[in-house]
Amino acid sequence: MARSLQAVILLTTALCFFYLHTSVRADAHFFVEGQVYCDTCRVQFITRVSEFLPGAKVRLECRDRDGGRLTYSIEGETDQAGSYKLPVEGDHEAEVCEVRLIKSPRPDCSEISQGAFARRSARISLASNNGIVSKDRLANPLGFLKTDSLSDCPEVLKELGILPTGLI
Repeated sequence: MARSLQAVILLTTALCFFYLHTSVRADAHFFVEGQVYCDTCRVQFITRVSEFLPGAKVRLECRDRDGGRLTYSIEGETDQAGSYKLPVEGDHEAEVCEVRLIKSPRPDCSEISQGAFARRSARISLASNNGIVSKDRLANPLGFLKTDSLSDCPEVLKELGILPTGLI
């Protein structure tokens, strides 16, 4: 009985040290996932008539908090569903990381809003000690504005309880 208890304690201790060793040695590796859409109503949020954009280019940039110096950058492209998944090396706890729109595959939907309340990027936390267990980080959807809004947009906005005056 005493020998089996000693064996269990020894095994448990060994497993704890192994886990600690691998978690300390493991380099932080994340995946940033998101979607890019064509804002067909020019309202800066997804509606039922929004279209997800395959082939859109995005860039993840991390900058240090003090001077804004670029510390990490990676570009990616959306798949057929308008989704992207960017692999990220390292822990970026002391940095501000954001996904930005770079290029739209559609000339009729390529404007990046410059309005005062426009969402031009999606901020994302790329730190291991922030309480998020998963290595996958989900960024808010980003949209290019369509040159001319669809004729369905007033009805769509009315369904949402938003008055179309001045929005389209």
